[in-house]
Amino acid sequence: MKVTIKDVAQRAGVSFKTVSRVINREPSVKQDTIDKVEAAIAQLNYQPNLAARNLAGTHAYVIGYIYDNPNAYYVIDMQQGILKACQAANYELLIHPCDAKAEDICDQLVEMVRRSRLAGLVLTPPFSESAEIIATLKALNVALVRIVSGSGEPDGDPDCLYIDDRAGAYAITQHLLRQGHREIGFLGGDPEHQSSFERLAGFRQALEDHGVAVQPAFIREGQYAFESGVENAKALLAQKQRPTALVACNDEIAAGALFTARLAGVEIPRQLSIVGFENSPFSRQTWPRLSTVDQPIAQIAQQATEQLLKRLQGQAVKTAQRFVPQPLLRDSCDVPASALEPSPT
Repeated sequence: MKVTIKDVAQRAGVSFKTVSRVINREPSVKQDTIDKVEAAIAQLNYQPNLAARNLAGTHAYVIGYIYDNPNAYYVIDMQQGILKACQAANYELLIHPCDAKAEDICDQLVEMVRRSRLAGLVLTPPFSESAEIIATLKALNVALVRIVSGSGEPDGDPDCLYIDDRAGAYAITQHLLRQGHREIGFLGGDPEHQSSFERLAGFRQALEDHGVAVQPAFIREGQYAFESGVENAKALLAQKQRPTALVACNDEIAAGALFTARLAGVEIPRQLSIVGFENSPFSRQTWPRLSTVDQPIAQIAQQATEQLLKRLQGQAVKTAQRFVPQPLLRDSCDVPASALEPSPT
């Protein structure tokens, strides 16, 4: 027979309302009571009926994740991180892809929130960086956590996890500079994503701090896509003066640049060093493997969702979380070929 909440209450020696409070992570429940209830749940292998719980009470137990991102690896990692946090707190996850550029996107999101009876939302770029979308959702009194790119807490909003893409781009560019590169190109991402600007800013700052002039001809706007890396690398390699290294705004772009370079007979990394960003599977599926900036999306998503759940459970959240991506060095970058040539005697 199916185990019920009353069976758990009887085993733990408490009321079924107390069991419900423990399952819902409500504050002010004594730790010894929590321990007894959780032990009974484990002994009986009790599985809460989340759908029934969501319908029965005034509190919702569904977290929504909306996204518009062409990178399937990013989306899957994000889902896994959010889901891990939701399962630990006995919340359901609703995944909702949509078009951030749609004219009626705000109306779509309002309808989705009302129809799905959400407790909260995890917002990722570009939704998390749109003032109009944020204002629309906050007017619905739905709890939010935003994952954004930035080098500081955005607008003093504690309901955020901000990724310091600027620091990550600075660090990987600095590594190339320390290897002796001075002619370094940059392959950008989508302009509607703040991460594109933050990573470019970190790239520029590293050059400036090392006394290296920023060369506008080496900076290419683009999209977070393999094809963008292909086309922009073609343009740079066609120039009379070529860069000796490329910093790509993500690994997919970097993989596209690597593809172009190999077709052109350019040896990686002897003739051209290439680095990416995010440490996605693209960085490990190329040859040589790409040096990159490690940005564990699943971990970031889990941390952000845990912050949202704390808010829903009545715990004060005073400051935004900061995550600093770190360089991960592999095979695609080395000292420039000029540094390896023997000095004239």
